Amino acid sequence: MSDYSSPQKNNLDFLGVSGENSSFINCSGSLKRPSDFKTCPMDYKALRELVRQGEGKYLEFKLKTNHPEKIVREVVAFANTDGGRLLIGIGDDRSIKGLKYVDEDEYLLTRAIEKYCSPGIEYSIDRIPIGEERDVLVFTVYPSKGRPHYVLQETDTPRVNTTFVRKKYVPPKNSTQVRKAYVRVADKSIQASWEMREILRRKSDDRNVRFQYGDKERKLMQHLDQHRTVTVDMFASIANIPRNLASKTLVLLVLANVLEVHPDEVVDHFTMAAF
Repeated sequence: MSDYSSPQKNNLDFLGVSGENSSFINCSGSLKRPSDFKTCPMDYKALRELVRQGEGKYLEFKLKTNHPEKIVREVVAFANTDGGRLLIGIGDDRSIKGLKYVDEDEYLLTRAIEKYCSPGIEYSIDRIPIGEERDVLVFTVYPSKGRPHYVLQETDTPRVNTTFVRKKYVPPKNSTQVRKAYVRVADKSIQASWEMREILRRKSDDRNVRFQYGDKERKLMQHLDQHRTVTVDMFASIANIPRNLASKTLVLLVLANVLEVHPDEVVDHFTMAAF
């Protein structure tokens, strides 16, 4: 059994995107590094160019701010991945409709981000006038060093006890919050698995990652040599090990830059890292 060590990549290396060469869509529609993105101005011409490109990994359209507690999933997914832009006032058909009551829409969404996103997320807001007293809101979300970020959702639990104060009914405090993390995959924001959340959490650690190459790792490499991809359940079956051990092993190998993780709505897949 051998010990191996590998330095971690920085935050922008998530899913194989290197920090030095990673790119981000700027206002003119060209590519721009995230570190320079904050200084990029936004105008109607740039807005039209972004809309023309359509939704993707870095871009999401919403026509209105209905259900802002759901829209924050996109914000969290951008922060957990490589950043992105959320355009409010744009239809799925790429029509630029704008918002008539832009102050109200901005207030609702900023309040939702403050209330439902944890930890706090760094973003900026632009208003783009499009005529006829309508504006498009552009929320620019930056890649975060504080990942993973979560959407907080309140869940009501069954009432057990009741309290009466001066003959006035006071309901018990029986609501709890659940946390769900999201990541951006293509043009969708999907819920992150435990493995994905653990990778996000530990990616910011600059320490070298050490792992032992033993029998289970040998079986994993043999499988990947033949089939190119593996899931947690497949690895557990192949190596005849408990699922939680298979999960932790795959996470460790991703952190050591031996494997890459590919998040999916159904089940995450792991492949050999590209060198």
